[in-house]
Amino acid sequence: MNAHFWPVQLADGPVGLRPIRLRDQTAWREVNQRNREWLRPWEATIPPAPPGHLPPRRPTFRQMVRHLRAEAQAGRMLPFIVTYDGRLVGQLTVAGITWGSMCSGHIGYWIDRAVAGRGVMPTAVALATDHCFRHLGLHRVEICIRPENGPSRRVVEKLGFRPEGVRPRYLHIDGAWRDHLVFALTADEVQDGLLNRWRESRNAPQK
Repeated sequence: MNAHFWPVQLADGPVGLRPIRLRDQTAWREVNQRNREWLRPWEATIPPAPPGHLPPRRPTFRQMVRHLRAEAQAGRMLPFIVTYDGRLVGQLTVAGITWGSMCSGHIGYWIDRAVAGRGVMPTAVALATDHCFRHLGLHRVEICIRPENGPSRRVVEKLGFRPEGVRPRYLHIDGAWRDHLVFALTADEVQDGLLNRWRESRNAPQK
């Protein structure tokens, strides 16, 4: 594994990505709870336990952070907090990192509704994707989104992720197995950097 795999901090203007920390608990809970109804339809849930097994329990914040840290140290994940003007406004995780002949990973994210629409998440995704391609040496990054999740779909559309189709009943979300649309990019598709592409698209004259 590369020595600079983790921890790492990334930033562009007021938007930043940094490792999640145990002391983020208060701010993380405040943002997450305030956005509970907005986030619930898109959040992963745990399937019911088989007959005769104890029902699954969601991890505590401390358990979550320790797991994410261990996965990062093992080279399988980049668990970021998203900041805007220094304030915690969401989370972005590059997970499922696979090396060898695949060299890929997938990105998941959520954001405070109060700052949605300001370009925060497209910038954060562009930062993470460029880091994966340029510094980690990944070949492919994908994002899977429920078809009904318009705000999240706009993020990948703004960045030019390529649609690849549907994965039926792909993830357990909001209490049921849900279909997801797959969007992806490979390193050769953004040789000048995804962040540069995003900046250019924002500065382009509106038609």
